[in-house]
Amino acid sequence: MKSYNSSSDRDTRKILLVGDVGKAFLDAGAIAKERCEVCASMLDAIDAAAKNDFAGIGIVMFGMSAKLSSSLRVLRDSCDAKIVLLAQMYEEPIAIRLVGSACNGTSVADGYLICPVQPDRFYESIMTTEGRSAAEVSLSAPVDATIEMKIKHLERLATEDDLTGLKNRRYIWEFSRQIIERVRKENGRVTLLVFDIDDLKHYNDLYGHCAGDEVLKQAAVLMRRCCRGHDVVGRIGGDEFAVVFWDSTWGRLPGAQVTAEPQAKPVGAPAGGAERRSARAEHPKEAIFIAKRFVRELEKSELPALAGLGPEGKGVLTISGGLASFPRDGSTIQELFQQADKALLEAKRSGKNRIYLVGKPQSDIADID
Repeated sequence: MKSYNSSSDRDTRKILLVGDVGKAFLDAGAIAKERCEVCASMLDAIDAAAKNDFAGIGIVMFGMSAKLSSSLRVLRDSCDAKIVLLAQMYEEPIAIRLVGSACNGTSVADGYLICPVQPDRFYESIMTTEGRSAAEVSLSAPVDATIEMKIKHLERLATEDDLTGLKNRRYIWEFSRQIIERVRKENGRVTLLVFDIDDLKHYNDLYGHCAGDEVLKQAAVLMRRCCRGHDVVGRIGGDEFAVVFWDSTWGRLPGAQVTAEPQAKPVGAPAGGAERRSARAEHPKEAIFIAKRFVRELEKSELPALAGLGPEGKGVLTISGGLASFPRDGSTIQELFQQADKALLEAKRSGKNRIYLVGKPQSDIADID
């Protein structure tokens, strides 16, 4: 292994980029020409890293094979450069696991960024703590570490709802757009559930907005528990939530070798292989199963926020929602939201406490076995 060079020569060395750069950067042409060497494959990158002293290495995860984890281990053994993963939104769970995956006591990657990435942000991520351990950073560059923490905090604010910790509307829309683009090529399916809390205004008016906020936070926690690890749950405004369920015809998600069961199903969920082979035929059974499970859990849960409200506050928390699927009910995220919103409104008009599937006639998921 090469030894780490002093900070005086960090700005003169090139950065190695691996993969489809156009999928990672807003200005891919500029970043490739300015300071970077580009390799199309991990095999070429491993060879280049062994022969050259790069300031850092950026790995574009898009299109990488399922052997990315093992390739990163070989790359880590070849050099001391900082390795940063460049992930699409739907690849974030895989990137997190790769960063936490150890190779001889060291993570196979040092961090990740969500694409598309600004070139300046990428350079800063490579150079701030390049080639040093967390302990060395805390001792030798506390200012850099503080800046990095502030940047990460701002990035979270841009994608997360500050009340519930769920993803926000902006993230849900962009994630959905990306995942639809991907599963369209794979003959896969995306299902959107939009729902809101019935009569939340009633709780706010009687018990104050703090009680209403607690109801929203506890409902968010419960919804995440009911979903699979790769499904995305978001709060898109007020008391309205959205869940993006997605599957594809590939057997496992990219990077599956670093996860236990990346598409693990909730206990009791129906098998999904057959339904994924007929993506246009009907609504996916797994999404319906999870939605029904959430309704049951919400109805029987004694939420702490409602515990002090007396009989009126127990066992009355319900939701109304609409469920739409790509490609069955729409070909874009805009169309899916429009269809799911229409089904939600119909569920409200029909008496609340129900989730309707898009279609003619409207059908309540409670009536589906």
